[in-house]
Amino acid sequence: MSTQQYDKIGEAFEGFKALPLTHYAEVPSFLALVGDVRGRSVLDLASGTGFYSREFKRRGAAEVLGIDISGEMVAAAREMERREPLGVRYEIGDIAELPLLGSTFDVALAVQLLNYAEDIPAMERMCRNVHRNLAPGGEFFILGQNPDYRFDGPSLKKYGFLCEATGETGGTGPRVRVTALLDPPIRIEANCPRRDVYEKCLRAGGFSDLTWVPLKISEAGQARVRQRVLGGPRRQPATGDAALPRVNRTPHRPTAAGDGGGGPRTRSPAAQRRRPALSRAACRVRWSRSASVGALWAASAYSRAAVGRSPSRSCRYAATAV
Repeated sequence: MSTQQYDKIGEAFEGFKALPLTHYAEVPSFLALVGDVRGRSVLDLASGTGFYSREFKRRGAAEVLGIDISGEMVAAAREMERREPLGVRYEIGDIAELPLLGSTFDVALAVQLLNYAEDIPAMERMCRNVHRNLAPGGEFFILGQNPDYRFDGPSLKKYGFLCEATGETGGTGPRVRVTALLDPPIRIEANCPRRDVYEKCLRAGGFSDLTWVPLKISEAGQARVRQRVLGGPRRQPATGDAALPRVNRTPHRPTAAGDGGGGPRTRSPAAQRRRPALSRAACRVRWSRSASVGALWAASAYSRAAVGRSPSRSCRYAATAV
């Protein structure tokens, strides 16, 4: 995983969370997806400046450890902890090489992590390392690039981002360039892993039976879109419903994940022009001796899928646009 682009950003990364797409879609959806963490231990992987680490500590987590590969991002997170002590610990580390941490965690978070894996073996290592650091019955939540995002669709500029294909292909999927329209703008490049790559790597990490479920724009975000973007109270914004598979952990005989019966819903070209696509993703994983992985996915393809259940562990994966 590349560290240089994030080392140059540091604390300015906090500005991402104020942009409409993250403020009204990513943040409320991801917090709702993770749910109640009171009394639970949380492992925040690719923790960046510690936004979610701090948020879940404020929400009652008993212990929070944030790990990021960028020394500058960790330094920014530690400085914010110094200014507002919450009891969050931060460490520098590469998740693809993450060792056993000495104690297991009830909840693991991976916000914009898997899309930085250089290739499939690296992503598989990440998934295995997360799995072995989760306690039985623990949960894994992922937010990452949406493999169904259409780069020729409506622009996300009015929502604070640009998302462009670079024309190159990485080890897990096409390369993308994301620009956060801050002052000054911040540009980041990463892979956009294919759907089959996510599924393959999660299975290799010990998870199966993936299920895709929708990510939603908050009520406040819908009101803002109606009033300021769509120009009237009756027109509804698009969330780009989609779903990612939930997975059972079957270490010796992994089961094949179904597609949940979902598929893209077709819309007229005019309707697609009116409805902006979303492209980021979030996932929850629960596991014990037979873990389950589920995924929450808001995709540009306007697709949906049934949410399946698995015996013990689960992962959910959500997508917004970027």
